[in-house]
Amino acid sequence: MIKKEMIAMLLAGGQGSRLGVLTAKVAKPAVAFGGKYRIIDFPLSNCINSGVDTVGVLTQYQPLRLNTHIGIGIPWDLDRNIGGVTVLPPFERSMDTEWYTGTANAIYQNIDYMESYHPEYVLILSGDHIYKMDYEVMLDYHKEKGAEVTIAAMPVPIEEAKRFGILITDDNRKINEFEEKPEKPRSNLASMGIYIFSWKTLKEALIANASQPSLDFGKHVIPYCHEKGAPCFAYEHNGYWKDVGTLNSYWEANMELIDIVPEFNLYEEYWKIYTKSDILPPQYVSAEGEIEKCIIGEGTQIYGKVYNSVIGCGITIGKDTVVRDSIIMNETEIGEGCVIDKAIIAENVVIGNNVKLGVGDEVDNETDPHIYNHGIVTIGERSVIPDNVSVGKNSVVSGVTSKEDYPDMHLASGKTLKVGEES
Repeated sequence: MIKKEMIAMLLAGGQGSRLGVLTAKVAKPAVAFGGKYRIIDFPLSNCINSGVDTVGVLTQYQPLRLNTHIGIGIPWDLDRNIGGVTVLPPFERSMDTEWYTGTANAIYQNIDYMESYHPEYVLILSGDHIYKMDYEVMLDYHKEKGAEVTIAAMPVPIEEAKRFGILITDDNRKINEFEEKPEKPRSNLASMGIYIFSWKTLKEALIANASQPSLDFGKHVIPYCHEKGAPCFAYEHNGYWKDVGTLNSYWEANMELIDIVPEFNLYEEYWKIYTKSDILPPQYVSAEGEIEKCIIGEGTQIYGKVYNSVIGCGITIGKDTVVRDSIIMNETEIGEGCVIDKAIIAENVVIGNNVKLGVGDEVDNETDPHIYNHGIVTIGERSVIPDNVSVGKNSVVSGVTSKEDYPDMHLASGKTLKVGEES
């Protein structure tokens, strides 16, 4: 009989709608990050570095790139005969087939998968956070406290607390109350969406609440365990942790990687971040090329000047082009004589010659001001921007655009231009 002490279930089905056009064609955990990684690489690497060798990845929205990226788990040393990584999309049953409707519903639909490993503990993770954590230390804490539910938590500024599940604990870190996104938070200890459950407790809670629409950990499973008297404890994490759920937090987290002393260090020997690497040639910088304080991915050719930016793999930046404070994702081509200022440019984009991104004053975006803000210009995947156009701040462009789409060759600040299938 196969028996694993702890297995991990990684929730990677999210659409990530607050990332706008970046997640129009790809699940949020598969979005490129830090020049050569994808967001899901961070929790997966945490698993391997923590000795957790059995991971179920629950996918749903736009899973193709995620599935291709994970494959059979070779980069994370998760290609094993017993355990390893398994991608778990929703599947058809003889009855009651349904999409995953909530975080805990996705776990409930995979009870058979978990049961097959006879685990003592199940670690629940989210696929869209950037952090390093040793889950083994958290498991030791769970055992030491005699807990049945342990929730990783971190202190947040009290004014931000209402965005999180908030834990109210005693001096021993035992959870007395759990409030999901309270209007008036009574504590600033926020749940990170990382849980260790004793398997019996989790299984009972999932089955008892199975009929709940949109079965959720914060709303249903944890309150149920708490009411049943299961000992629930908070495990405080004081390291770096970033939910890259908005364009601005995604931009900030990338920019923090290139700080002189980065708060989140990709270069630590003892805690490697693993990813699927394509076979690419080295970077090339021409005689006129200039780079200052950047991360540059493999196979990238720089003929222009790049400052304070995160540049992915297989990118070409033409001569006399200046890129500042920007994120450029894989396989994108930028022409000559361009000025790119505080932009997020998705994968496989083609930008013509003499294009200016991020010009003029900041104006609220006309369609989605809650998504496109902080002066960032966002260009969606596989978009084309023709020669000689300029684009203002807080604007978004998606699709194969032509000169006719730009009145006077200019897209004003705060405008949304979507051409083709997404419009």
